[in-house]
Amino acid sequence: MALQPVEPGKTRVGWIGTGVMGNSMCGHVLKGGYQVVVFNRTREKAQNLIDQGATWANSPCEVAEQADVIFTIVGYPSDVREVYLGPDGILNGARSGAILVDMTTSDPSLAVEIYNRAREKGVYAIDAPVSGGDVGAREARLSIMIGGDEEAVRAVWPLFERMGKTIVYQGPAGAGQHTKMVNQILVAGTMISVCEALLYGYKAGLDLNTVLQSVSSGAAGSWTLSNLAPRMLRGNYDPGFFVEHFVKDMEIALNECRRMNLCLPGLALVHQLYVALKAQGRGRNGTQALILALAEISRIDWKPQSPTS
Repeated sequence: MALQPVEPGKTRVGWIGTGVMGNSMCGHVLKGGYQVVVFNRTREKAQNLIDQGATWANSPCEVAEQADVIFTIVGYPSDVREVYLGPDGILNGARSGAILVDMTTSDPSLAVEIYNRAREKGVYAIDAPVSGGDVGAREARLSIMIGGDEEAVRAVWPLFERMGKTIVYQGPAGAGQHTKMVNQILVAGTMISVCEALLYGYKAGLDLNTVLQSVSSGAAGSWTLSNLAPRMLRGNYDPGFFVEHFVKDMEIALNECRRMNLCLPGLALVHQLYVALKAQGRGRNGTQALILALAEISRIDWKPQSPTS
């Protein structure tokens, strides 16, 4: 029998991970009329969702026991492994026919392992990492990259539409995670170029707010330039995406490069700069804090810019 599409008021949705992005994403599902049961290691971070009508569970296993579709967005591949395959994990509670959707950026090989373990229980597993940061999560404009059985993907498509605008099925298990690695390699290169360009303009004595007016809409334009460069100018290093999580993502990509005998020196350089930034105690800052590490190398006293300077 073909899988039936999810339906508000009928499909029970489980949600594990209510951090910077997961909280907003789960909120969109709740507002869509779905019954939601949530778990997070720190209950306080899920309290606003509980206040909106979500039900609390005490473990990933307990979430799976109560849900037809279970979403996860946690921190690291080790967290994904524990949440899915640990003693209190999802696969110990999931019923046959359930659909599991991991939206964490994680190892492609782990996505395949979870997929195979899920199949043994008659459960579907999808890897669907996202891009767009805190703003994309809040505004339901995420890019969602999906791997897994197409039948299961189509069944939960309405839920993806609650969270994102660019939703693309990439292929079998692991394909979503590989696509996210492509995304992160692009982000890494763009981030260093934005930081270097701003430091050049700063050292040259330009009004950087005026500079952004000229360059943001031309060939040099990018999401990073439009969204994160203004934060750098204001000295706002609050996380839309944590430095320490981006370091993790680049390490996943570099490990895949080693496996494929692929040399990406630009990625390796940006990774090392972010490792330095993390060592400086900025692991919980947003990725735009990279400009501070580059400013330090050149002994530039980087200071916030007035929007009207």
